[in-house]
This record gives sequence, C-alpha cells and structure tokens, in this order.
Amino acid sequence: MDILKKPIINEKFAKLNELGVYGFVVARKANKIEIRKAVEQMYGVNVDKVRTINVLGRVKNRITKGRFITGKTQSYKKAIVTLTKGDVIDYFGDI
Repeated sequence: MDILKKPIINEKFAKLNELGVYGFVVARKANKIEIRKAVEQMYGVNVDKVRTINVLGRVKNRITKGRFITGKTQSYKKAIVTLTKGDVIDYFGDI
C-alpha cells in the first residue's frame, strides 16, 4: 500500500512549512504510525507529531442546457506532519 500519495502545496502550507509543518494526502486506511514511518523513510527527517483529517467530498451542482447535473468531489485523507526543530523537507530539491 502506498502511504504517501502527494504533498499538499498551497499558500496556507507554504507559511506553515517555515514553522516545520507539512501536509500530505495519504491513503484512506493509513494510520499515524504508518504515516510517521513513511515520511521519515522517504525524506530522511524526524517526525515529532502527526495529525490526520478525513476530508469528505462536496456535492457540486452545474446547470447546462436544460439539465441540472449533480456530482461529488472525491473524499480523501489528509495528514499534517510536524517535524522536530531544525529538520526541513525540500519538495523541489531534485528539479
């Protein structure tokens, strides 16, 4: 099972990255211990704390020519990882 799917890169987490807090989209069945081990192994850092959130998909409606289309965005699990002081994850180091 692939634990870490992708990092969350937006303005909110860009500010939190300076404080040593990073966000990841993770597998739905992953627990905090598995997430901690995956981050430590992949990036070579020490993880202090892991918080998880199950984000539910939202219902979205759209009106087209004479039709009303209803859909739903995908649900996912988000992990907020706090690193020990002095550790940094560089997402764009290989580019």
